[in-house]
Amino acid sequence: MPIPQRRIGRDGPRTGVLSLGSWHTYDRMDFREAVALLRTAVDAGVNLFDVGVYGLPGHPPVFTDVLFSAMVRAARLRREDYLLSAKLWLEGYPEHSLRAQLENAFFRAGVSHADLVILGDLRHDGTDLHQLVTDLAELHAAGLIGQWGVNNWSASAIRAIHGFAAADGVPGPAIAQLKYSVARRSIPDGEPFASVFGLGISLQSSDVFEGGVLLGKGGRPVGRDPGGVRQRIADSAAGLAEVAGSIGATPAQLCLAFTLTHPANTTTLFGATGVGQLTDNLKAVALVERVGAAQLRALVEPFWADRDAVDPEGP
Repeated sequence: MPIPQRRIGRDGPRTGVLSLGSWHTYDRMDFREAVALLRTAVDAGVNLFDVGVYGLPGHPPVFTDVLFSAMVRAARLRREDYLLSAKLWLEGYPEHSLRAQLENAFFRAGVSHADLVILGDLRHDGTDLHQLVTDLAELHAAGLIGQWGVNNWSASAIRAIHGFAAADGVPGPAIAQLKYSVARRSIPDGEPFASVFGLGISLQSSDVFEGGVLLGKGGRPVGRDPGGVRQRIADSAAGLAEVAGSIGATPAQLCLAFTLTHPANTTTLFGATGVGQLTDNLKAVALVERVGAAQLRALVEPFWADRDAVDPEGP
């Protein structure tokens, strides 16, 4: 039975409650297994794939997005069979246009449009948010993008850019991609973001496994550590595994199921490097139904690592 679907924002397309990311993923897999993973995901109702262009100067190049294009062909997927989410980075904006960046992303991924684009971290206070709304509206009018959202922005910045879009009568942010896990809860569960979700902006949970740290794993690149709580998270992995076992679940299933209990969560983004891992993780949906949202949230309460460690307003 396919996983449930929820709508992106107020009027966006419907997406499976679980979605797949590609950061440092497909280029670590056997290609045949990657194709089988993609086909299995789509057949199970996972239809949103994040295929951002990743890579930093001085680091080895990353080709997960390029591989995704080949995976789609090998799996014989039509473009209408899946939703593509692309990343737009703001470090070089506005000197370097969003359109040029987007066209490069499309060339690498073998597509002509993105159903969703996620703006990267807002690192500079001087970014002209009104101009950003205007530029995104032009990309939308040109048919290059559908919905757009933001990654790890503050609640006030999201409300501000939403206000500019509403005043201009153009599409505003539909989704906020935020770190959300049994360990990092303070921002998505806080009052500032309750007002953001009240605008009809939905949540995309990301970093749900803390790069594998919550699962007792390590050895691959992990994102930023707001609040400096990563060691506390690592120390909690054994206890989390014990709680998961007590309800007949894996730690990964418990982590995923927790995010599905947030009322604003449209989809939870995670990575998988094998068909078995994917099908196992999809059981998180049934776990919510079997245990119940309230009980799941109570069980993981002791693992809330960033309580009082970060500002719930966000970055």
